[in-house]
Amino acid sequence: MPTDHHPNSWRQRAARIGGAAAAALLVLPAWAYEPPTAPSGRINDPAAGWDHLWHEVLVDITIIGVIFALVMAYFLVRYRARKPGEVGSAPKLSPAAVIGWAVIPTFIFMADDFYLAANGWKLWNDYRDVPADRIEVKLEAGMYSWDYTYANGVRTQNELKVPAGKPVLLRMTSRDTLHSHFIPDFRVKEDSMPGRVTYLWFYPQKPGEHIVSCAEYCGVMHSYMAGKVVVLPEADFKTWLEQEGAKVASAAKPAT
Repeated sequence: MPTDHHPNSWRQRAARIGGAAAAALLVLPAWAYEPPTAPSGRINDPAAGWDHLWHEVLVDITIIGVIFALVMAYFLVRYRARKPGEVGSAPKLSPAAVIGWAVIPTFIFMADDFYLAANGWKLWNDYRDVPADRIEVKLEAGMYSWDYTYANGVRTQNELKVPAGKPVLLRMTSRDTLHSHFIPDFRVKEDSMPGRVTYLWFYPQKPGEHIVSCAEYCGVMHSYMAGKVVVLPEADFKTWLEQEGAKVASAAKPAT
């Protein structure tokens, strides 16, 4: 009896197919993943990584959608009824072919999903890897405002001024309920909540203004909880912070 018709032959082939697909499933995510650390002296901006990953996702789902549409169109044309009452017939598939048609596409699509997931995990690590050279600002969220406090005691409400070219870390809490500090232009969003300190960081690279909004429903005036990030040239920011700091220090002096 030929080897191809041996009772165990199709099982062996199916096992080889499954093994090859499983290897691809494991190897592709490994190729996708890179350590989250940036080269020395270079800031790894997560916003650029977010845009790149989103582009990959759009390309991925577009290709998959086109493939499915073409296959479906082929099946509709190839196996259409050519006369009323016509009933089609399908060739009998071998057990190996049945398993192959089920397993191989499954592993291909899962490998693709894991590839994107690995890139997403890398991006998440980038968002958690805060540069050492940064400025820190405390944020207390409340219904319905963003209250920022700088290291020298300067306070602002609904307007966060930061220097261009310097990463900014926000250490956040809330005085009442759950809020979410969302800066769309920098691709960052993180919850602030009472009794807990959370953080986010972003990298403003050039002067300009950027919208801040609350991305978590926090009450009947939720939509009014808006603010802005004002990115200033570094020298202008330093001047502003020193002037405001002097006002705070002067106000804190006891009256004589």
